[in-house]
Amino acid sequence: MADEVTSRGKNYSIIAVLGMFSFLTALSGSSTNLAIPKIAIDMDISSSMATWIVQIGLITTAILLVMFGHMGDILSKNVVFLAGGIGFLVGSAITGFAPNYAIILFGRVIQAIGSAMIMANSMGIVTQYFPDKRRAEALAVISMFISVGSISGPGIGGLIISASSWRWIYWINIPLGLIILWLGFKFLPVPKESWARVREVMRGANWTGQNLFTIGIIIFFLSGTFFQSGRSKFLIGLAFLIVGGLISLGAFFQDNKSNLPWIAPEVVTNLGFMTSITALALVMLVNSVSNILLPFYFQSYNGMSAFYSGLIIMLQSVTMLCTTPFAGYLADRINRELMTVVGLLILMISQVGYAFFPDNLDMWRIIPPIILNGIGMAIFLSPNNALTMGLVDKRLSGIAGSLNSFARTLGMTIGISFGSSLLFFQLPGVVRVTKAVGLPFIHAFANVFWTATVISAVALLLVLARFIYAQRHSKAAVKKTA
Repeated sequence: MADEVTSRGKNYSIIAVLGMFSFLTALSGSSTNLAIPKIAIDMDISSSMATWIVQIGLITTAILLVMFGHMGDILSKNVVFLAGGIGFLVGSAITGFAPNYAIILFGRVIQAIGSAMIMANSMGIVTQYFPDKRRAEALAVISMFISVGSISGPGIGGLIISASSWRWIYWINIPLGLIILWLGFKFLPVPKESWARVREVMRGANWTGQNLFTIGIIIFFLSGTFFQSGRSKFLIGLAFLIVGGLISLGAFFQDNKSNLPWIAPEVVTNLGFMTSITALALVMLVNSVSNILLPFYFQSYNGMSAFYSGLIIMLQSVTMLCTTPFAGYLADRINRELMTVVGLLILMISQVGYAFFPDNLDMWRIIPPIILNGIGMAIFLSPNNALTMGLVDKRLSGIAGSLNSFARTLGMTIGISFGSSLLFFQLPGVVRVTKAVGLPFIHAFANVFWTATVISAVALLLVLARFIYAQRHSKAAVKKTA
């Protein structure tokens, strides 16, 4: 009994460390989204260029997630996770002290490398320490930390930006991160690995596939630069989009046929797992559109301060925080597939609400979609994460968790690139969003969210098909037993 209590106490400490780092990365991400209009003015760059401060971090994370998940499975999830914490803090310091736009981008890349190491191994560590019957609740706790970080980002970030410099949204990571790192080294066992072993693993890895994937992803997202330049460069942007997408897909096929693949073939051929992460990618894409466009709507177009803008945007995360514990509890006790269907239906309704945002600050029309967005995300995420991690063998939990995080990050990256590109594509010649842009901005804003509604409908059909398949499979199993 004493051993069980000790084990539970250790598990709670591990969850706290994972959760606090998740909080910190979410805090930094949501603060950065809010700071984009201010950074654009401070650095004297266009609104579309400023969105790359967000995009470059997400692109870097997406490129490296699978690699770091694979390394966690072979070496140690704990070691890679804690090394990521160090990288995240170094990147935060560089970004905070950056004298120009180029150094900001460099700092964000370093920060993103650390985030990739953290994200690629967090879910694998949970799977390693928590049995299936308690996994959804553990993942829900981490989701709560992420929600708190997302809540704190607009609130704290808005307050900092209004009272001081945007640089403090990065500097604040340093003292908090050092405390979390100390706790991490205390509670997460760190096996000693020789440099010879590390070199052996790195030398034998499929670097051809990794390099192909890196090139493909970079080309794919560079298409957004051309789309944002207006209709004159549409064909060039489309070419980059198609070529980059084909190279990225080719990297997966090449990896599957290599002697030492980054992704275990049994994970790629797991239809249930791939369905779950595809649905997650689509959901994160849809959710990220509002994250990148709402600051422009409130601050740039309607002249609201960063502080009050942050308070309104954080309603989504507050709602997620309040809903997530119930979603995690129910996910371990009722039909998880059904919950994902309900969550996506609510998310789709919220996108319709965004499409009807008014020209003025009519809060009765603005707040309900933001709240519905938070409810839909909370109801979808906890059961979908539990379903995803329950479909693979524990020995592959690192790569499975990193693929889940990859799908999440890729969806966010595409969502931000897609949202900003589609908005500015409809506003040729607009360098910076202001009230002077007028109704064309509102019409372009609405069109982006109508497109997001269609994408959320596709995701809804996907999880609905999964639910119907699970129901039929369950009935067939009952008949076979009878």
